[in-house]
Amino acid sequence: MRPSRGVPLLAAVLAAAALTAPTPAGAAGDDHCARQDRVRVPGAAHQRSACLDDLTTTGLAGTPYTDMTDQAGLTASATRSPSGVPGVQIDGYFPDSSHFNDTHGWRHDAQFVIRLPDRWNGGLVVTGAPGNRKQYATDKAISDQVLARGYAYAATDKGNSGVDFYRDGKRPGDAIAEWHTRTTQLTRAAQRAVAQRYGHAPRRTYMTGVSNGGYLTRWQLERHPGLYDGGVDWEGTLWAAGGGQPLRSLPVAVARMFGAATDEDMYAAGFARGSEFLWPYHEKAYWGVTQKIYRAEFDPAYDPGCPGPSAGSTTEQILAPCPSDASYDYASRPASVHRAVERVALTGRIGRPMITLHGDLDALLPKSTDSDAYDRMIEASGRGGMHRSYTVQDGTHVDGLYDAYPDLLRPILPCYRSAFDALVAWVERGVAPPADRTISRPAGGDVVNSCALGTGEAVTR
Repeated sequence: MRPSRGVPLLAAVLAAAALTAPTPAGAAGDDHCARQDRVRVPGAAHQRSACLDDLTTTGLAGTPYTDMTDQAGLTASATRSPSGVPGVQIDGYFPDSSHFNDTHGWRHDAQFVIRLPDRWNGGLVVTGAPGNRKQYATDKAISDQVLARGYAYAATDKGNSGVDFYRDGKRPGDAIAEWHTRTTQLTRAAQRAVAQRYGHAPRRTYMTGVSNGGYLTRWQLERHPGLYDGGVDWEGTLWAAGGGQPLRSLPVAVARMFGAATDEDMYAAGFARGSEFLWPYHEKAYWGVTQKIYRAEFDPAYDPGCPGPSAGSTTEQILAPCPSDASYDYASRPASVHRAVERVALTGRIGRPMITLHGDLDALLPKSTDSDAYDRMIEASGRGGMHRSYTVQDGTHVDGLYDAYPDLLRPILPCYRSAFDALVAWVERGVAPPADRTISRPAGGDVVNSCALGTGEAVTR
């Protein structure tokens, strides 16, 4: 069995869990959706609130309060998710000049969703959309789980979305730089909205995300540690001033698509031995489009005609690589290109505890040139004591591929859930998580819904 269609680029799945049992929100006697009318999201240009019987995808599927199509491919089909969480949902957007996001017919970027469960555990979880998806992308993967544990939840579309996101802004790097601004903006606004709903600010705020959302987790804990208590980074994209990054590895993959690179070249670029069975799919769904649109974001002068003002109007056009990218050499590009990357580069100087997970068969963001490199950056900055790095054996970039290769892959989602539990215990009870390690694939059991970080017995969700 093979995947029949591509999944949106740089997408991955995450979920969250906590150890604290939910307690009733607000003052004694509060009813369902109490204080709903009092909650105003600071800085929002528009917001719409709804009192709902179930904030999870079980209750929201088929309604305007989620978008199941934007979640396609992010989770294995057998993933179990909780349901039955009543509360308030707030949809809206902040002032913005771009119009890539047409959700709700608003055609307005900087859209967000905030969910406030009736029974609140005192915490808030914030995330940015993975890949170039929108604010509902991780509803099944993360929102359902954290809401069931009593967390308030907030997600942003990052200020631009879709494969033409690189058109946002006036200079190279502007579109990605806006991701930082929008995540910070939503975190602050959500913390204040939570205080309005429940009577006090969140006692704990966690940042988390996968792929581009993982990159934002890294960036936020480096630049705004005062806003958060910790974070879980799932295979975050690495943008670094002088180290590994997609613009160094992906051109080799594109060259291979045109017959100009060998398997040995791929290994030298960081792609893992053993991941070869995933390469044909990535040729069709990931490599070409990812390289061309991120190169257009940082280096639009390299090939102005491809992708041009749009990455394409049909699936075939969007996924097609630019032939010129087969010979792209980031190291030799002008200093202006390097400065554009430096504007959004990570440093490794995290200011809060963070756990990173990365699959050893990731064929889009190779672990050796991404999370391994970032781990070295953290160590070099003297912050290694605040970081744990776990390699998930047989994990790849999106869990949906497990359904096509159940004998060769394992979903990372259950390991993420265990990692989130470990982070909460670390932050709130001072229980240090296991040391850096490889999480081996068990010989049997439910690998879709259970994962042990190395403590012996798998925890089933």
